[in-house]
Amino acid sequence: MTPPTTSGNRGLLQAEPLIFETGHATGAGVDLPEPKGAPTKLNGLTRKAALDLPGLSEPETMRHFVRLSQKNYAIDLGLFPLGSCTMKHNPRLNERAARFEGFADLHPLQPVATVQGALELMDELAHWLCTLTGMPAVALSPKAGAHGEFCGMLAIKAALEARGEGRRKRVLVPSSAHGTNPATAAAAGFTVDEIPARDDGRVHLDDVKAKLGPDVAAIMITNPNTCGLFEPEIRRIADAIHEAGAYFYCDGANYNAIVGKVRPGDLGVDAMHINLHKTFSTPHGGGGPGAGPTVLSAALAPFAPVPHIVLRGRTRELREHAHGTQAFGRMCAFHGQMGMFTRALAYMLSHGSDGLRQVAEDAVLNANYLLARLKPHFSAPFGERPCMHEVLLDDSSIKPKGVETIDMAKALLDEGYHPFTTYFPLVVHGAMLIEPTETEPKRELDRFAEVMIALAGRVNAGEVEFFKQAPKLTPMRRLDDTRAARQPKLRWRRGDNSAGARQAAE
Repeated sequence: MTPPTTSGNRGLLQAEPLIFETGHATGAGVDLPEPKGAPTKLNGLTRKAALDLPGLSEPETMRHFVRLSQKNYAIDLGLFPLGSCTMKHNPRLNERAARFEGFADLHPLQPVATVQGALELMDELAHWLCTLTGMPAVALSPKAGAHGEFCGMLAIKAALEARGEGRRKRVLVPSSAHGTNPATAAAAGFTVDEIPARDDGRVHLDDVKAKLGPDVAAIMITNPNTCGLFEPEIRRIADAIHEAGAYFYCDGANYNAIVGKVRPGDLGVDAMHINLHKTFSTPHGGGGPGAGPTVLSAALAPFAPVPHIVLRGRTRELREHAHGTQAFGRMCAFHGQMGMFTRALAYMLSHGSDGLRQVAEDAVLNANYLLARLKPHFSAPFGERPCMHEVLLDDSSIKPKGVETIDMAKALLDEGYHPFTTYFPLVVHGAMLIEPTETEPKRELDRFAEVMIALAGRVNAGEVEFFKQAPKLTPMRRLDDTRAARQPKLRWRRGDNSAGARQAAE
């Protein structure tokens, strides 16, 4: 273990307590005089006691947040192996474009005449999303992936009701699906019928046919699926669904593995959301807000939500009522996320068709390279065949030796890596899901692979205690994750022994 230091710092990495522990309620970075003679407009709601908030000077405040930022892992620091949510490099060109005047400073209530450039950008983005997916229509307004799922399922619901088949309430969902799929179906008023998983990690046509009936509304399948595999029977499944009078919803969370290579419309898809942050370089998580445009087939296009962008002469308008449509309504108050649209279109135009195709090819190549390097050292449940963009390992080969998935993840922290996705997909016990993305060079893949291989060597050497004590080098040692999730402390009170709590955690 690293020897303790007098300051608590480790080299150039500064120790940093909670801001409540360093600040004091009696001072502030800026002092303002009490207002004199000014009438209050708070109608008796003025605070009776001072806020118990920490006061810091400007340099103290800056140092606090800079030190916190140094404790974060980021794609600008190294490879981000977190599978199932693409943590890839976002080109700075796209970030710059999103900050252009006229895009970054828009207000949703501006007159339409003043936002023609923004509407043209959205219209062009919609064109390319339709072109890439082979679908005739797209709704841009959904704010994220699950919101896009909801959009697609509401369009399906509206289409069924329009043809007098609102009685169809059952939605088929594979057990390997993203958790948002069954949740979205239920939120849209459907009941969920699970398609059980098979040992090969794929959805089988026979299992789908066994579930079909006059009450089936749709099927929701992720392709490539959450096991990192392409569904080989997808076209035949789509045909069977359509013959039964139902619709095919495709979860597009993994579209980055096939963009430019496969058009979902050619696979029989009726609706699919696209996570712009996964495929087209929109920041994920803290860089949000998100965007989950939903492409629709000809059968569902008339039910796309309003407003629609309509070109009248040389002017684009946002129409609440467009001729010949049966929109199910609105998804949200306004039309979408301009910064996300700008980044996505900049990404598309800078790559071109050949570049987007290479995005998919490189994502799949990188994943298969890692699979080839790691398969001799870990259990790979579907490793006998090539994967798509994700590498799926499990802990079945290391658990008998006393080390589990969570231990391997904690050991990676000391090696300077954010852990892979743990215990997902749920159909694989002890899953370790790694998504290297298309933006990592071979050198970085090799560095990560060598760390994983070295950790496997320590497992084989019987160093169980090493894993159970990890991490040792992080600002906090191993925490009780279950207790933290179930009993979070969301409010700090003066007198809380935060330093003592940290020591107890260690």
